[in-house]
Amino acid sequence: MNVQYLLIFGAALLAGGINGIAGGGSFILFPVLMFVGIPPITANATNAIALLPGTLASAGAYRREFDQDKRSLIQVCILGVIGGLAGAILLLRTPSATFLQVLPYLLLTATLAFAFSNKMTLWVEQQQSRFAKLRELRTVFITILQLVVAVYGGFFGGGMGILFLATFALMGMTNIHRMNAYKVMLTSCINAVIVIPFVHAGVILWQEGAIAAIGASIGGYISAYYVQKIAPIVVKRFVIGVGSTMTLYFFIKSWFA
Repeated sequence: MNVQYLLIFGAALLAGGINGIAGGGSFILFPVLMFVGIPPITANATNAIALLPGTLASAGAYRREFDQDKRSLIQVCILGVIGGLAGAILLLRTPSATFLQVLPYLLLTATLAFAFSNKMTLWVEQQQSRFAKLRELRTVFITILQLVVAVYGGFFGGGMGILFLATFALMGMTNIHRMNAYKVMLTSCINAVIVIPFVHAGVILWQEGAIAAIGASIGGYISAYYVQKIAPIVVKRFVIGVGSTMTLYFFIKSWFA
């Protein structure tokens, strides 16, 4: 097998495993796709498609959680579809050079969101009482916030699951399993719908994407076995390290471009 394909498969295998334990697999797969010579926008689109099977599988595992409040689930998914499509179209209309200039800031946002996810969720939970007094304003604010995160997800995607968890906390959710269920379903909806503009624009590398999808699925399956043996904090620190390194690398690359 081509060395390039081996690198993609190995990165996807690791990304799928990391997603199954702590999340943040895009920090692994996306840079590797660029490393093997794939243009940034094409790499971003291929990365999103490659990790879709894993998120869909996770959504199936949470199906019982969806029965509690289907109306809210449908509402957030509609927002996700609208925002995701808008973000994907925005990405396709962004020149590669411009995307490379913006990329370090996107990676920085995703890395910080991932690193401070627990503190972010705690802070949001502390603000719930304040928002509860302004229900109508809270609803409008959360709707706009979720739409913005969905657009970000369609444009880049790294860290969007963590940002969505914060918006769910603002909605008043306290059950982490339900929050994770909504997060997985919402990210699945976004990654599924952005296939349409990406396919239309012809920016997806299907052979590389298929190899990555197989690797990510295997990695996700394996992680289900080892999830209880590897401390999530260890995986999280590894992902933060990778994210920080990639952020610094792309900042340096943009400065000297």
